[in-house]
Formats: sequence, C-alpha cells, structure tokens
Amino acid sequence: MGQEPGFMVVKKNEVSEMAEDEPITDLNVKEWEITTKEEVNSKHGTSIKTDLEPETFKPNLREPSDLLEADQIEKLARNLPPRTIGYPWTLAFGTSKHGMSIKTLYRAMQGQDTPVLMVIKDSDGQVFGALASEPFKVSDGFYGTGETFLFTFNPEFEVYKWTGDNMFFIKGDTDSLAFGGGSGEFGLWLDGDLYHGRSHSCKTFGNPMLSKKEDFYVQDIEIWAFE
Repeated sequence: MGQEPGFMVVKKNEVSEMAEDEPITDLNVKEWEITTKEEVNSKHGTSIKTDLEPETFKPNLREPSDLLEADQIEKLARNLPPRTIGYPWTLAFGTSKHGMSIKTLYRAMQGQDTPVLMVIKDSDGQVFGALASEPFKVSDGFYGTGETFLFTFNPEFEVYKWTGDNMFFIKGDTDSLAFGGGSGEFGLWLDGDLYHGRSHSCKTFGNPMLSKKEDFYVQDIEIWAFE
C-alpha cells in the first residue's frame, strides 16, 4: 500500500513475533501510530535539548564580563545557535578596552567567522543587545540570517527572534550599525561613535523597545565571539 506524502508510520511498542498458534493479547500486539514527519522531528528535537541541559548551557568565558551576571550568561546561552554550543566565549571587542569607535569595532571583527553577541549597557543601567549570525562589517545593504535575534533583560529576560516578515537582519556602514527594520524603524541602532543609540519596535523581530527610552546613551558595549 502506498504511503501518504508527509506522513510516516512510527513503531510505538515492539515485542517478539508471535507464534502462529499464540493467542492475541494486549502484550503481544505491536502498536503503531500515524504521525507527521514534523511531529517526529519535533519530538527528537525536544529530547536532544533535554539531553543538553543543564551543563551545556554554562559556557566558558575566556575573561569575565563586566556587563553580564552568571545567570544572564546562561539565559543567553540557551538561545544561541546550535553551532556555538561547546565553544568558549571570547571577548572580540569592548568599548572599555578598545574605545568607542565603530571603525575600531569593524577592525576587531576581521578574521572572525562565528556568530557574535553584542551586549549593551546604557546610561540608565539597562542591559540589552543582539546576536548577529555573522561578524559585523560595512555593507551596502542588509545581511545575516534568521539566526539573528534581539534581546533585553529589562524588566526581565526576553528574546525576540526572526518573525519571517522580512530579511532586514543587520546593516553596517561607517556611520552606524542597525538591526531589524520595516516601516522605517530599526529594532536597534547605534551611531558611529557607539555613544548614541535608539530602539524601536520592528517587523523583523516583532520586538518592543529594548531600552527604557527610545533614545539612549551607551555606557559600555561588549561583543563576544565563539571560538
């Protein structure tokens, strides 16, 4: 008999084959269920994630973070792309170490080939930022993939992942760095001095304003790579 497209037969209980004269009972009948491939994949995905908890999500930082507490690091780690799991966090750029210049930031990204995590602390003490699917660079248009997301710890931890509405992930030039877009507003934007920023709701990530105020001033920035 042909199998319906998109469906598969999954064996639930397997017991030894019955002898010809063996009576049929609840114990020796094989049970089967019809399920979709997506359901099977979903179940496998759940079990994999469970197997990884909790030690996998306690990353090793090559140096301490001045902006993130241990519990915040773990919360972020649980949302990072799978390809970053198991790699130490390396501080690729920090304004306290490298200064507040977007050109210096771009230079620090040269040679990186992993996703990068930008953590911002503003003058109100709010912590928020973005995970970029690839290192920051000067670009003519938007770049990146759906791995990119925005996050905030204010008032509690929230992650805003790609909605699928558009592909305005990351855009960088010598005057600014931006994440998300749609309807003329960026989800997160920083100027060339890495001093003034702005956050607004955007269609790319379906996020609210990440900071307490739409316009904010940067106190410190850290950018972490995974290698």
